Amino acid sequence: MSRKQGPRLRRGPRSEEDHAMRQRRPDQRTRRTCERLGSALIALIQEKPIEKVTVQQVLDRASVGRSTFYLHYRDKNDLLLSQLEIFLETMSTALTSRGEKSHRVMPVEEMFAHIGSQRKLYRVLADANRLNDFFDLAQEYFSRGIGRRLGESGRLGRVPKRELDARASALAGSLLSLLRWWLDRGARESPRAMDELFHRMVWKGLL
Repeated sequence: MSRKQGPRLRRGPRSEEDHAMRQRRPDQRTRRTCERLGSALIALIQEKPIEKVTVQQVLDRASVGRSTFYLHYRDKNDLLLSQLEIFLETMSTALTSRGEKSHRVMPVEEMFAHIGSQRKLYRVLADANRLNDFFDLAQEYFSRGIGRRLGESGRLGRVPKRELDARASALAGSLLSLLRWWLDRGARESPRAMDELFHRMVWKGLL
C-alpha cells in the first residue's frame, strides 16, 4: 500500500521577484523577524501535525503581523522551506567560510550532532512526508559545497569541472545515505566517528 504524500514544499521555479527577495541581505530587524517566524513554525509542527498548523498560529506565536509575514513568505510551506535552506546553506559553506585548513569536504561531525539533537523534528518531517523535500534540497546544497571543497583541497589535480561536479554529486548522495542510515539505527555512533567514516570514503574513493 502506497503512503499518502504530503504537499511538496517546492512548487516550481521561483519567480524573479522571489529570487531577488531571497538574495537581498536582510537588515537586523528583518532577520530577527524571520528568525521568530521560523522558530515559531518549528515549535508548532512539533506540537501538532503540520497540516493543522495555520499561518495565524505562527503569527500569534511569533508576535508578528500578517502583512509582515506575507512580505517575506507566500505561505507556511514557503516558511518551512526557508528554514531548511538556511540550515543547508550554513552547513554547506561552513568550512570555506571559516577558512578551515583540512581535507574535510563537509562539517559532518557538526551537522550530525545538530540533526541528532533534533530527532523529534526529523520524525515530524518523516510523518508529514516532507523528508524527501529536505533530502532533495540537501543534495543540491551539499553538491555545491563539496565541489567547492574538493577544488580548494588541491588533491585532485586538474580535474575537468564536469567530472568534479559529478564526483561532488555522488559524494553528496553518499553523505545523505549515511545520514539516513545513522538516524534509522538510532544515531548510535558518535558524530565524530561518522565524520571520520565519511571522509575515509571520500578520499579512498577519489585517490
